[in-house]
Amino acid sequence: MTPFYPRTKRTTLARPAATAAWLVAGCALFLPQNVSAQALLPASDGTAPATTATALPGTALPGAEPAADAAITTGSISTDAGEPLLNDPTVDEDMARTNLRQNTVDGLRSQLDIGRNDAQGIRFGSFILKPTLGQTYNFESNKTGSSKQSRSYLETGLKGTLTSDWSRHQLTVTGEGTWQRNVSGSGETEPTADIEAALRLDLSEQTTATLKAGYHFEREDSTDPNAITNASVQSGIDQYTLGAGIERDFGILRGSAKVDFDRYVYGSAELDNGGTLSMKDRNRNAGAVTVRVGYELSPALIPFIEASAGKSIYDLRRDTLGFERSYDSYGARAGIEADLGEKLNGEIALGYQTYRFDDNRLDELKGFTVDGTINWSPQRGTEVAYGVSTGLEPSTTAGESGAMVYTLSSRATHELRTALVARLSNSLTLRNFPSGNSDDEKVWATGAGLTWDLNRYLALTGDVSYEHTTRDSGPATNVARVGVGLTLRR
Repeated sequence: MTPFYPRTKRTTLARPAATAAWLVAGCALFLPQNVSAQALLPASDGTAPATTATALPGTALPGAEPAADAAITTGSISTDAGEPLLNDPTVDEDMARTNLRQNTVDGLRSQLDIGRNDAQGIRFGSFILKPTLGQTYNFESNKTGSSKQSRSYLETGLKGTLTSDWSRHQLTVTGEGTWQRNVSGSGETEPTADIEAALRLDLSEQTTATLKAGYHFEREDSTDPNAITNASVQSGIDQYTLGAGIERDFGILRGSAKVDFDRYVYGSAELDNGGTLSMKDRNRNAGAVTVRVGYELSPALIPFIEASAGKSIYDLRRDTLGFERSYDSYGARAGIEADLGEKLNGEIALGYQTYRFDDNRLDELKGFTVDGTINWSPQRGTEVAYGVSTGLEPSTTAGESGAMVYTLSSRATHELRTALVARLSNSLTLRNFPSGNSDDEKVWATGAGLTWDLNRYLALTGDVSYEHTTRDSGPATNVARVGVGLTLRR
């Protein structure tokens, strides 16, 4: 066959020796060696940065002094002062790269992050807002003795967190609210609202001050001992809070003091016959001062003692039944605070608290208290929280001072998959009336749920719950709920 090139052109094939030489030369380019990057800034004497020579590992340049140690060092980015910034976290890791990574569409870093499914929020100047909007469809069954009623309702929830991004101090505003509308059946709706603002002031390395203000609204539960029996809609409770505190470290001692103020306003209850019942005789102001001192045995264990004193003053000197409900409160606690890292932390305390009423006909409400929280993470993606608390609740029953309320609770979350989280909660509340004039009460509640993150901004949720209430006399109450919905996050 006639060649396609002219016969006068001569074609030669590479000899094996030449091919081997080229392979050796090419491999030498990829041998590990020291790379000295040129400085990005001019030298301190104003001259242009000079290119430094490099040597292969284990060799030295002619005329160069031997290194102080045998470690192989790499080039670093220089500053005007000549100090290397290789370990400085303020230097971005991409500054020394010439082949920069391709950025993501939304500007987020592509590295693995355990919180990557969380929405990143919306920036407003030096603040970051993280809003969440939820819509659920629920079914509720309520049975008391032989009486039973059920309803289907829509619940809309809105919550958000606004956090400052300051180099010093921090302002955090959190808010949450739910609104319910019955679709079918009959039953009392339970709207709620919460908003709180907290300003942390870093006065010094050892001193921190906190200012708080908030508002809370809820409707009194029909199973509450103070609820009106023949009411179709229970009273709404508005609570306004103010607080100020300061914390300081004194070496191995830690001290804190705070002042809290609460204002309670009760709305009128709507009766079955269409009338209303004013509850303004329950309106009151409550204030308390709390001082706490801790001793640092180690950074992980801090025993502490705490004392508090307060005063509660009702708007009306006497309620509709003629009793003076204003009281003085005193309390003391001793416990220990533990911080063993993200795996285990919390505190537990034992104490004593008393309410002393202005009316001599009302017995002093007093008792031992136990309060604490324990946070445990047995493995990554699993969080378990245990809690115990004691509270004193003043009563509205004639001749009754109030009740001691003990609550045990637990809550667990577990990541079944990266985008699938399971939830489980339990609680047991014991309400004891020391005088014996009212029935003691036990409330057991349990619930479970799933959250499936369809993407960073949208999640599908499902929840079931059950609540069982028993009293010393009278029928028990059982409430079961099931719901499914969507949650939108930004």
